[in-house]
Amino acid sequence: MQRTSDLNVVETRALPSPGALLAEQPKTEAQAEFVTRARREIHRLIFTDDRRFLLIVGPCSIHDIEAGRDYARKLAALSREVADRVMIVMRVYFEKPRTTVGWKGLIMDPHLDGSHDIAAGLRLGRTFLCDVLDLGLPTATEFLDPITPQYVADLVCWGAIGARTAESQTHRQMASGLSMPLGFKNGTDGSIATAINAIKAAAQPHTFLGINLDGAASAIVTRGNPDCHIVLRGGATGPNYSSAHIAQTEQLLAKAGLPRSVLVDCSHDNSAKQPERQPEVLRELLAQITAGNASIMGAMLESNLVAGSQTFPQPREKLRYGVSITDGCIDWSSTEKLVRELHTALGPRFK
Repeated sequence: MQRTSDLNVVETRALPSPGALLAEQPKTEAQAEFVTRARREIHRLIFTDDRRFLLIVGPCSIHDIEAGRDYARKLAALSREVADRVMIVMRVYFEKPRTTVGWKGLIMDPHLDGSHDIAAGLRLGRTFLCDVLDLGLPTATEFLDPITPQYVADLVCWGAIGARTAESQTHRQMASGLSMPLGFKNGTDGSIATAINAIKAAAQPHTFLGINLDGAASAIVTRGNPDCHIVLRGGATGPNYSSAHIAQTEQLLAKAGLPRSVLVDCSHDNSAKQPERQPEVLRELLAQITAGNASIMGAMLESNLVAGSQTFPQPREKLRYGVSITDGCIDWSSTEKLVRELHTALGPRFK
């Protein structure tokens, strides 16, 4: 009989089931309690009158576990200093959407050599998330592949759906079943409606195709995720963090019957993809907050040990330590200075 399927499939590699991997690398009781507490705090910062500022900060992506741990230790120490006014959550991004082709992240290609050892990537991802939680840092990641959450979502405190996937029904359905607060970014074209529609869709019950903990194909039935909010990241038409843009977003959220709660991504099109301009964006947000804005509840920064980015692919031994291989970042000293500046500027809020 003539073959009509899998004509372009070269190989199918079996992976451990989510349940098997979670049994192999279980979270501790202390980690589970910390994740639960951090999610609750993040919810309060997004949806109540808690005046602390939510700052999601860290590398564009994790590609070097040791450098990531080094960064996390520094960030954990800084987070303790500013915790009375700023809740710091570390970016722990393992999946990277590509406009055309490129490295897809630690889970998909952990050895950085095109071998795509996904089983090793999932194990590394769980290990690193646990390491960050043990430092007392909440974790944040973008969910890209709809299968991945079954393997790692129990260790994630805040999630994101990116600009390329916010319009995807698959991702809206997936979000409806996730257990943490989650931000939808506006579309790459700058569309706020894309994110608002996604928030409304993810809050509803859904039934969709997925896998259960045993790895079997299943109909997943969700009750909806009520903890979704908008993330402004700019778009093809330019940045969208000005007071006029924030006011427009507030109006659109109110018209949709959603809380006027806005988190701003200081990177991507809001900084014209120039990482060194991220502090400029955060300072503008602070000026709006000082002037009385109550809807800006947080921001996101791409930060690493060393500024900028480096070309990839290249031989792993030639990679510079602590430098991003995806989007460019600000360096640690700039991050530390900016976080302390943020803490000081928020002082009047607490008088």
